[in-house]
Amino acid sequence: MKIALLGAGRIGKMHAAILAGVVGGDQLLVADVDEQAAAALAAANGATAVSVDEAIERADAVAIAAASNVHGDLIRKAIGLGKPTFCEKPLAPGLEESRELVALVESSGVPLMLGFQRRFDPAYVEARRLIETGEIGTVYAIRLAGHDPAPPHEAYIPASGGLFRDFSIHDWDVIRWLTDSEVAEVYAVGAVRGFEVFRKYDDVDTAIAAITMANGVLAVLTTARHDPLGYDIRTEIFGSQDSVVVGLGPRTPIRSLEPDWVGSDAAKWDFFIDRFTSAYEAEIAAFVKVAKGELPTPCTARDGLQALIVAEAATLSRKEHRPVTTAEFDA
Repeated sequence: MKIALLGAGRIGKMHAAILAGVVGGDQLLVADVDEQAAAALAAANGATAVSVDEAIERADAVAIAAASNVHGDLIRKAIGLGKPTFCEKPLAPGLEESRELVALVESSGVPLMLGFQRRFDPAYVEARRLIETGEIGTVYAIRLAGHDPAPPHEAYIPASGGLFRDFSIHDWDVIRWLTDSEVAEVYAVGAVRGFEVFRKYDDVDTAIAAITMANGVLAVLTTARHDPLGYDIRTEIFGSQDSVVVGLGPRTPIRSLEPDWVGSDAAKWDFFIDRFTSAYEAEIAAFVKVAKGELPTPCTARDGLQALIVAEAATLSRKEHRPVTTAEFDA
């Protein structure tokens, strides 16, 4: 199976290495508007560098790791040619285009798999199993935490869509997936606590959201653009029969002040690729099966739309200082 990888940036480099390992470098086409970057990445993985249009035309399936603002155009080209497609989040930057893309994909019958890699992380998979089987009992509450090690460069901030649309989009997806329910209401607050540059773009570097799921589960999310100890992603699930946590281990960037705590010398997580390497590998392996018709799409375009709706609700809530229901965004 020949796969076209569109995008030779940071995450494209990771996907190139994974894809080369799954299908072989000789079955990988690499394309980017930066032809030199594409050529270098192709050479590093035994692949072939071609133009974007040629890559889509020649491939059996397409993996999109390009800039967010071109996802829509690339999806339209790939789906239009009937090519099974993987796309990193987001589906599109805005709701209107996302809805249009969902309609296009669903009417085409061509598989599109969106890149929410936490669904493939072993600990998250186990957490979902415990909820599905009832082993955790009645889920009382879920607590999510997402802390980046350092804020992005200024040029990225106005293009990111804001903290809730950019960084927290994975949290909105994973809570839907874990609970098998939709977010009904969100109440969010945020502040600029350390990096004044965010205020310039009506954004925040620290935020909290209280979440009510349609099935009654309560959740809270804390998120921040800066963690001095490293990349910290955790999900705690409290139930009537068990309490579990995803993301707590020797590399978790947090210190306990309990006198009997035994610390670890293990290096802390540096960034998302480091933290979720195995999840990304499992995700791409699943996509190859989707492209071959061996597996239904585990993360659909509609999943991406639903996560974006929650992000929009949280953004509006922060700005208007009120609880916002996702029903306010129904088409």
